[in-house]
Amino acid sequence: MAAPEAGPHFLSDATALLRGGALRPLALAGLASLLVSFDSAVLILALPAIAADFRTPVADLSRLGSALSLGTIAALPIAMQADRVGRRRLLILAVAGFSLANLFSAAAPTVAWLAASRVVAVCFETVAGGVATALVIEEVAPDQRGLAVAAITVAAGAGAGLTTVLYPLVAPHWRVLYLAGGGGLAGAAVLAVLLRESRAWTASTAAAGAPRLPLRVLLEPPWRARLAVVAAWSAFGALLYSPASLLAALYGSRVLALSPTRISAVMVAAGAASVPAFLVGGRLSDRWGRRRLGAGLGLLTAIATAATFTGAQAAYWAGNVVWSVLASAGVPVLGAWYGELFPTRARATSESVGSVAGAVGGAAGFQLVGLLQPRLGLGPSLAATAAGAVAAALLLLLLPETRGEALAP
Repeated sequence: MAAPEAGPHFLSDATALLRGGALRPLALAGLASLLVSFDSAVLILALPAIAADFRTPVADLSRLGSALSLGTIAALPIAMQADRVGRRRLLILAVAGFSLANLFSAAAPTVAWLAASRVVAVCFETVAGGVATALVIEEVAPDQRGLAVAAITVAAGAGAGLTTVLYPLVAPHWRVLYLAGGGGLAGAAVLAVLLRESRAWTASTAAAGAPRLPLRVLLEPPWRARLAVVAAWSAFGALLYSPASLLAALYGSRVLALSPTRISAVMVAAGAASVPAFLVGGRLSDRWGRRRLGAGLGLLTAIATAATFTGAQAAYWAGNVVWSVLASAGVPVLGAWYGELFPTRARATSESVGSVAGAVGGAAGFQLVGLLQPRLGLGPSLAATAAGAVAAALLLLLLPETRGEALAP
């Protein structure tokens, strides 16, 4: 298989992506993705300082991670409304919702208050992420969907990168970043003024006649078999990625004795290396297809993530960078693929079902790490959960190839 040509061809792809009115939905979905990632990165980076403020042991932090899964589960009935009343209103509501939750997080007097605020934030972040992805998939040409998802993923990376750069400047005062996250209310106002409804959703609703419950649509063939595979993939993968993502900074601080500045430096290096990976992954998936590329990247990502926690500073640095690059390349591949696997009238719901399955798997992963950590230590406990992510990557081979296909109404 010949590799796609680089240089001018990539520029022509990017130019084509912005034709036909796609620039506005891409920019606004990118804004929502940036705000989501800025918000969600705070807890990851600030977890050592939060644990110190509230004098919280690792076992309690694992339970905090499990509690966040409740937010993802609560997102399902809200996300279903995006398939019934449209993408625009739900995206505005979601951005406003997690921005308000940030302000409550900044005021948290106890870890229980903080956990409750983050559950609400995760709920609306899950809705915003799924709706933003559905929106861009529906607004661009079939051969540009991978690149479009890559574009909003780059915006999300910029949000996480901004948090990573700012935190060392304010550490250990983590509440400052949650206050800044409250500025997402201004972003919600921008969306309210500028965002238009998805044309594909509008056409699908008009053609479908009487609205049907999105979950009922997804339980019909061929969607139910696909949904089962996606849910299993999400659950098994989250066994590793949920605890590994949340506890990575804590591992660097407590096990490797790295300072907040050095941990942020690791995250900055990983983020910088990942920016081209988003675009390359999206472009390759538009040229080569989703199925084999997605499964291969998933397998390599699981191996790199496990290697991050083997106990040496060099492995931590290298593992974080390679893990981030491979995962970033996979995001647009999987994002475009999952959007194409399901019909427009249930697309946002399918995104949320996958997120709920991931939340269940993530909760199990946190509990598993909490059980193993006293016996094995934090690093080996995290690495042990990689078996689930390997299984998840192999499950992707059960899904059909969808590159270039028209979206089902």
